[in-house]
Amino acid sequence: MPLTPIDIQNKEFSRSIRGYSPSEVDEFLNRVAKDLEELIKENVAAKEQIAQLKEKISHYHKLEETLHNAIVVAQETAENVKRSASKEAELIRSEAEKEAARIIDEARYKASRILTEHEEVYKQAQIYKMRFRSLVEAQLAALEMEDWLTPEEDVQTEKGA
Repeated sequence: MPLTPIDIQNKEFSRSIRGYSPSEVDEFLNRVAKDLEELIKENVAAKEQIAQLKEKISHYHKLEETLHNAIVVAQETAENVKRSASKEAELIRSEAEKEAARIIDEARYKASRILTEHEEVYKQAQIYKMRFRSLVEAQLAALEMEDWLTPEEDVQTEKGA
């Protein structure tokens, strides 16, 4: 059983003829009791402080673990977001390539159709030109014939007939 300040204050010593001075012994015992009482209070305060610090350390360990888990989750989420963004970018690129190919095919088709129409218009112009030339040449040939200059013969031929 540990010694307490009260035990020290209440301690009675037997008296002897050649013993110590009772007042000095009492004074020393009182001083020892006060010092022991102060040490006990400091010890209790230190134990309380240690308990509080242990509690804080426990709290910080839990906080550290929570933060670590949050960082891991954030990293996983970032990886998932990157993968999703990459897939989405690939899908957009693929769709853009398909759309570009469709636009190019459509443009080629239109260009081919326009070229065909151009060739058809050119052929029709050539045919028109040839017909017009034939008509002009026929008209020119008719003009060069001298039969139309002599109306009398034509009139006589018509009368005699």
